[in-house]
Amino acid sequence: MTVTTRRLDAGAVAEAAELIRPHVYRTPTERSSALSELTGREVFLKLENLQRTGAFKIRGALHAILRLDPKVRASGVATASAGNHGQGVAFAAQLVGVRATVVVPHGVPLAKLAAIQRTGAEAVLEGANYDESHATALTLARERGLTYVHAFDDDDVIAGQGTLALEMLDDVDDLDVLVVAMVGGGLISGVALAASGREKRPRIVGVQASGASALAESFRAGKIVERPVSTIADGIAVRTPVERTFGLVKRLVDDVVTVSDEAIARAIVVLLERQKLLAEGAGAAALAAVLENGAIKGKRVGVVISGGNIDPNLLGKVLQQGLASAGRYLALRTWLDDRPGALHDLTGLLAAERINIVHIGIHRVGPYAALGRVGLDVIVETRDRAHADSVLALLHARGFPADELLDTVPTAS
Repeated sequence: MTVTTRRLDAGAVAEAAELIRPHVYRTPTERSSALSELTGREVFLKLENLQRTGAFKIRGALHAILRLDPKVRASGVATASAGNHGQGVAFAAQLVGVRATVVVPHGVPLAKLAAIQRTGAEAVLEGANYDESHATALTLARERGLTYVHAFDDDDVIAGQGTLALEMLDDVDDLDVLVVAMVGGGLISGVALAASGREKRPRIVGVQASGASALAESFRAGKIVERPVSTIADGIAVRTPVERTFGLVKRLVDDVVTVSDEAIARAIVVLLERQKLLAEGAGAAALAAVLENGAIKGKRVGVVISGGNIDPNLLGKVLQQGLASAGRYLALRTWLDDRPGALHDLTGLLAAERINIVHIGIHRVGPYAALGRVGLDVIVETRDRAHADSVLALLHARGFPADELLDTVPTAS
């Protein structure tokens, strides 16, 4: 295994920017009028979802590979990844003409797997999560004589990731706070190092999914802790932080917050609806914190949209969940008299109020039915939470014993 250790400061990030500049996009930093209006402050988005390979990870991977001794590099590289880092390594290896082996966990989004394979890299499916894939990749690197390019435990990778912050701070030099999603800490460490060289340094706030919060909880505890992983944001699903990035986060990051999967789903919906931008779960986590977390202060807020490689199979589910949790769908259960015309009474009431029905499921047997009564699951479109509440109130007023389904939203058919 090769873990690069070098001088790591704002100067190293600037050197990395010069080295990778010919090969990466200088992605835009855009002031979002819609999100500024929504949050009551100025919001600036760094759009790394528009980067080559669809995520910021190409920056660190390419920098690490370009800095290898050419003779060492010629033997090939290996890595483990939840998807985006693997794409970055595979693309960088193709660029410099060396072979790459990328180990990804079972369940990796198919879009990310296909992107890795399109570069000509060898993709190895092994492990239930990143940590298990990492162990396999280390073994393969030793057996095959490959240089291991770690996703975040590498100074060259960290410096490369920080280059996006140099661009963003050049575009908007008076940010009050910069909000960044955290995986193993490589991105936020690089961002914080880049910002440390500025005369006016913004506060740096890290964001993790509450279902993958090991680095956030380590930050709060002041020591490394391991936590189980369960989140839609596969790009930030790491169980155990490493000393290198944990030390940098402790020293350079001002605060760390967590957000729920529901909040991430809502942020994905907001980006699509208000900005016409597609982000994956990890890519939208920072925005979720700005939209929902009152702990993030500041009038001028920078948000890194770190990636857009969402699995199309997951996108539909995420959008449905995001719309439901934002009050754009109302899922309810009610009971009707088992007689002709009872269903028409309900649908007629909703039609009269111009409420569109997305799904109806009828239960004639089981726990949701009784003698003379039929259980009914209904999903309707609503404008927002207040409208959803008014629909429930209308049904109650007309004699329908409707209960909102909060834990699950049946799939529309």
